[in-house]
Amino acid sequence: MSDDMSGFSKRSKLSEEDFYVSEDGFIVFTEAYHLKRGHCCKSGCKHCPYGFNPKTGKVRDLPKT
Repeated sequence: MSDDMSGFSKRSKLSEEDFYVSEDGFIVFTEAYHLKRGHCCKSGCKHCPYGFNPKTGKVRDLPKT
């Protein structure tokens, strides 16, 4: 078993549009990554396209297309 606990090593490769590395060295997922993922993880992500509000714990209702 690998000592890498991030989970990235077991998943498919991320493309350059899926994330960037912050000045502090953290991986930050982009809106494109979250849309590919297909659901809100309710972690209060910086680029969440689903409108999660950590104060209320609710995801904004998205308009139906």
